[in-house]
Amino acid sequence: MTALLETPGIDLDAPINLDPITRDRAVELYARMSLIREFESRVNALFLQGRIPGTIHLSHGQEACAVGGTASLRPTDPITITHRGHGQALAKGSSARGLMAELYAKETGCCRGMGGSLHVGEWEVGALPGISIVGASVPIAAGLAFAARYLDEDKVAVCFTGDGATTEGDAHEGYNLASLWKVPVVYVCENNLYSISTRVDRQAPVTSVAERVRAYDLSAEVVDGNDVVAVTLTVERAVAKAREGRGPSLVECLTYRQGGHKRDDPATYRPREEVEMWLRRDPVHRMRAALEADGLVAEADAADKEAVATIDDAVSFAEESPLATGVIE
Repeated sequence: MTALLETPGIDLDAPINLDPITRDRAVELYARMSLIREFESRVNALFLQGRIPGTIHLSHGQEACAVGGTASLRPTDPITITHRGHGQALAKGSSARGLMAELYAKETGCCRGMGGSLHVGEWEVGALPGISIVGASVPIAAGLAFAARYLDEDKVAVCFTGDGATTEGDAHEGYNLASLWKVPVVYVCENNLYSISTRVDRQAPVTSVAERVRAYDLSAEVVDGNDVVAVTLTVERAVAKAREGRGPSLVECLTYRQGGHKRDDPATYRPREEVEMWLRRDPVHRMRAALEADGLVAEADAADKEAVATIDDAVSFAEESPLATGVIE
């Protein structure tokens, strides 16, 4: 893990620099992160109250990856979602109502109540419902990109994975084919340092995902995954490259999940000092601080208020909706 914390040219504790983007875009990025944080905070509370069935995998601390990874995409550009995918689906355009109803196992859910937390998504907005088989989305995304090129469609696929997926055989086959065929796909690796409870330095001798995939001649870049501006601009360059027919890329986002793998995981395998260090790097709080420093306090407050209102509405919608019937027409 030490190598990850000493990545040359990246200061994981630096303030977020808003200069490369417009003020309006800065507020929009923050609003999307605020919505994801409010959605998952509410979902966590509802789950603990026994109002949401099954289990949930939260992405607290990884909001900048989801928002920055989708900010430069068109509605027609497809993404693949991980099992920790609420934020990815919301960032791509899925409605809070549909996602909340899905977690409630309601007929009005984005997958008719039959996917649950593991399989959220909405193909109508380009969000392929979550693929819970770790690593399987890497070749699937390569296939989506290949299909787009074959059909002469101006699309770029974005594939979200965690660091654990990059040690799976499916992933390496996918990286190899994507690079060999030069298909328009961007792989966004949310490297949160843990594959469930196994830290990256116990998964592979080379802890840098970017360094590993370069063996396939895959263009790769490492970025502060808790800096939404940095993630947005890095993925934007990769998407433009893919759209111009210059091949695929991987963006490794250094980030951290603030809780356990899922709700029954207290994550006691992580050192307290490590957790506290990454909590100080909270991506939502960092972006809020950047907006405040730029005189955008009122705009940030408005975004937070809108997020609360949107989730209030989503919860009411979900609770008033009928249970899923299990029938697909």
